[in-house]
Parts: sequence; structure tokens; C-alpha cells
Amino acid sequence: MAEKISSPEALKALRDKSRSEIELRTGAKEMRITVHMGTCGIAAGARDVLGFLTEELGRSSVTNVTLRQSGCAGLCDHEPMMTLSDKGGKDYIYGKLDKPKVAEIVRQHVRTGKPVGEYLVKA
Repeated sequence: MAEKISSPEALKALRDKSRSEIELRTGAKEMRITVHMGTCGIAAGARDVLGFLTEELGRSSVTNVTLRQSGCAGLCDHEPMMTLSDKGGKDYIYGKLDKPKVAEIVRQHVRTGKPVGEYLVKA
């Protein structure tokens, strides 16, 4: 159900929230996170991962990340997956994700630059 806008302040809050969500998905930043949303990924929970990741980035006040979606990465048995690309162009593929793993990846890799080795896909 759509939010009810009952005041100019509510309209401004909705505008600011929408701008924040658009900014998260556009522009070149230090990091890019791609959540793989092929059929296999969606069936394994990629929509939940994407939604939680968006919330977690907002809660953590992370502004150096562009968030994207893609199709299947070809490693269906590791879904749900995401690829984190750093400013140097190195890709880190994380697999078998859930909310606690995503939160740890944001805390450790996104915020401090240290990959979470135990969640990386060994392809």
C-alpha cells in the first residue's frame, strides 16, 4: 500500500528517501555491488538479500557504493550471490548469502576494505 502524504514534511521525507535510493543505484563510486538476480538466485533468496543489503547500507551510512542487479552468474549452487568490485577493479564473489552474512560483509568489507574470506566463492 502506498504511503499517505499528509503534510509538506511527509512529502519532503518521501522525496529524500527516493533520492537516496536513486543515488545508491547510479553514479561511479569507489565500490560496486552486484546482486545476481537470475531465476536461480531469486529462487534461492536474492530478493531478500538485495532488500536487506539496501537497508544495511543505509543503516551504515555507506555512500561510496553503487548497488546493481544482474542476471545469473553461472554458479547456481552458490546462490544467492553478490559480486563486490573495488576501486582497483578486483572482484570478490560472495555466495550462499543470508542476512547475517550480508551484515558482516557490509561491516567488514564495505566499511573497512577487508574481504570476508569464509563467504567468498572458490570457483
